[in-house]
Amino acid sequence: MHEDALFRLYSLGVATNRDEWVYDFDRSKLDEKMRRFVLNYNSEVFRWSQEVIPPHILNSQEDILKYISNFVNSNPAFVKWTDRLKEALQKNVMLKYDLQKIRKAIYRPFCIEFLYFDSLLNQRRYQQYLISPTPSTELENIVVCLTTLGSEKPFMVLATNVLPDLHLVGAGAGTQCFPFYTYAEDGSNRRENITDWALKQFQSQYGSEVTKWDIFHYVYGLLHHPQYRELYKENLKRDLPHIPLLLNLDAFAICVRIGKQLMELHVNYEQVEEYPLRLVSDRNIPYLQRLRVEKMKLSADKSALIYSPGLTLEGIPPECFQYRLGNRSALEWVIDQYQVSVDKRSGIESDPNQLDTPDYIVRLVGKVVQVSMETVRLVNELAQSVTAADWLPESVALNEDAAV
Repeated sequence: MHEDALFRLYSLGVATNRDEWVYDFDRSKLDEKMRRFVLNYNSEVFRWSQEVIPPHILNSQEDILKYISNFVNSNPAFVKWTDRLKEALQKNVMLKYDLQKIRKAIYRPFCIEFLYFDSLLNQRRYQQYLISPTPSTELENIVVCLTTLGSEKPFMVLATNVLPDLHLVGAGAGTQCFPFYTYAEDGSNRRENITDWALKQFQSQYGSEVTKWDIFHYVYGLLHHPQYRELYKENLKRDLPHIPLLLNLDAFAICVRIGKQLMELHVNYEQVEEYPLRLVSDRNIPYLQRLRVEKMKLSADKSALIYSPGLTLEGIPPECFQYRLGNRSALEWVIDQYQVSVDKRSGIESDPNQLDTPDYIVRLVGKVVQVSMETVRLVNELAQSVTAADWLPESVALNEDAAV
């Protein structure tokens, strides 16, 4: 870590390499899937322990892995193998299913799923186990997620309090995560992740009352600033963001306030009031059938959402599409993710419909439209109140270490 940086630690999001197995909208379905996966894998470990391996194979790890590839049941509906899992099998490592490893995760923008968070069954957890090691950390920690260097997608930033996926805005873009707190692996030893050096820089500029939360909110606000993104568009493709300081306290306070409002809005999006869309229903179709999503679709003019054959949501304001994350608006991410689909290789189904709260997705659409409208309003207010003319030439790096 460089001392002259804002954050001590940052990390890529979780890379599972077996999303269809370790993610699910339904906790009980994920529980059932992972119990089956562990049972199937352990049965292969037992078979392997009985295998007599030709002596010449043992001289090369590459040859052993090839041998294992031919040995194991490679049906994706049985086990999704990776080299790490094959290496574990080679060492006769047995898995033990742990219900406590089922965690909430943000898979795509405004799309929360359950994740089996495991050091072996996730291909790479990077340092997420130090950022969100236990469910209780979700109650206090917040993570600012942004696109990685060299991303094929436009720069984006989104705050969350749950585990983020590596491909938060889809393939072609990784996700770097900057948390407010870090922890020991058991959830103890909570530490503020913003450096004391950074606090000193901000306090010398704006006064001793500035806190690390102020800095966190300031960063989030500025990373949403349209002029900031345009001015540093090329830099953001090849470097982690550098955060300029502002000339005066009033401009700083505005950025902190709006950054805090944006962060609270995005983290707590499920608690906001819904935008008043008009629900046009076909009464000839049963109520629960109307609420069931298969695949949503926007009308040609994007003013209405064809939710199901029996339900259309009208009155979508065009301004909501201005809030974009990567190549899609927030609403379009919801439309893309909340559909019934089947993984072609494994046959595993993904179904976002919730039997206990059948109107969840309808309400989610209204909430995300409201979040989008409020985000656009706040970003416009920020752009009008603070401009590049208010920025000092000096800037502070988020972190200049290599990505971890």
